[in-house]
Amino acid sequence: MPRPRLPSADKGDGDPSAFLNIPYDTEFVGLYLAYIAGLAAFGVRPTASLEIPGGERRLDRIFTLIQSCIYSFHDLSRVQLDEHRPLTPRFNMPFELGLTVAWEKLNPGRHRWFVMESKNRRVLKSLSDLAGTDVQIHDGNVKGVLRELANSLVWTGKQPTVPEMQAIYRGLQQQLPAIQSRAGGGSAYGARTFYELRVLARALAREQTLLS
Repeated sequence: MPRPRLPSADKGDGDPSAFLNIPYDTEFVGLYLAYIAGLAAFGVRPTASLEIPGGERRLDRIFTLIQSCIYSFHDLSRVQLDEHRPLTPRFNMPFELGLTVAWEKLNPGRHRWFVMESKNRRVLKSLSDLAGTDVQIHDGNVKGVLRELANSLVWTGKQPTVPEMQAIYRGLQQQLPAIQSRAGGGSAYGARTFYELRVLARALAREQTLLS
């Protein structure tokens, strides 16, 4: 199958890439680290909209990033109202999923997308157009995310175990404060912090001989 062009920076020696469509909030940091750790164990390079530089309309940049990836993981577990007024639900994740589905339909065989949720059957109510789609239920915890990444990528060549992925996750969790400090503080979702987490996850996977 033809491989989409990978982003030019930090290619990970030609590893396939995956777009992470996730909420950027403090309660989600543990799952964010789990996605990075799990994908690294499979030899997959995570990408996200938070690393996109300025200069273009944001939506165009997100769509370009989706097109550059072979896989994408769309976490729809944040369906509650934002606590800040005005009280509103978050539509970014389902909207970016819609862009991805359209891209894959128009370009068969170039992309595989996966829907992630924390509660079983909730997607049938929150986004009924996905009826008939297999949804990966991660139960809102780190082990669940790692388990569902393994279930999603079961057909790939690399098959790390959940304990192996957990070891990478623990390494990221331990190093996150130092990484944030080097980046000047701020959110765990900063572009520099995300870059360092991705590099560290790949190094930890190599230490476990999960990557060649």
